[in-house]
Amino acid sequence: MTEQTIPIVFALDALAGGLFLLTALGIVAMRQVLACLQLFVLQSLLLAASALLLGLAIGSADLFAVAAITVATKALLIPWLLRRTVPSELYRTREIDQVLNIPTSLLIAAGLVVLAYVATGPLLQAASLPLIRVNLPLGVAAMFLGVFTVAVRREALPQLLGLLALENGVFFAGVAIAPNLPVIAELAAAFDVPIVALVIGLLARRIHARIGSTAVGRLAALREG
Repeated sequence: MTEQTIPIVFALDALAGGLFLLTALGIVAMRQVLACLQLFVLQSLLLAASALLLGLAIGSADLFAVAAITVATKALLIPWLLRRTVPSELYRTREIDQVLNIPTSLLIAAGLVVLAYVATGPLLQAASLPLIRVNLPLGVAAMFLGVFTVAVRREALPQLLGLLALENGVFFAGVAIAPNLPVIAELAAAFDVPIVALVIGLLARRIHARIGSTAVGRLAALREG
């Protein structure tokens, strides 16, 4: 790749990163399970796009593999698994049970984004590559928002989507910090995530079948009589 095109690639990566962060905020704000799942798929596609762009910029075949694995597992396999294991009526639920209301959640989420930039500030000053300065704070911010989503949601499937969004944030920062990570490590993570999604999807189905809800706080109702 020529030196003239590299700034364009980094600009496109910054655009993908901005949209990536917006999807993380959207998952916090959405109250419908289907909308959260669609945002997760979009977020995963943006993660793959970032890995592809960075692979083009630095000539890393490993990042091309990361992009392909991300699309195959997170944009295709995981949504298919959840549609197969989770009852369809859960996707038609009007609102997700949540500890905090949407305005409060978004206010805290904005604070977490600022905290991510403050926390990564010293690392950004030492970074020599523009891709680290873009991906690292945005990835850390997505991690914080994923943790926050898990904390404020009371139902199994929305908590799973928050956990998956957290994992996307880890990868978004990781592709910039360690772009030449061996593909075998990416494959190991790619197999773990669908298994987690399958287990939690089956658990949500079991909870819903027994108590008509997927609230994890009511797991005691699953005990044998």
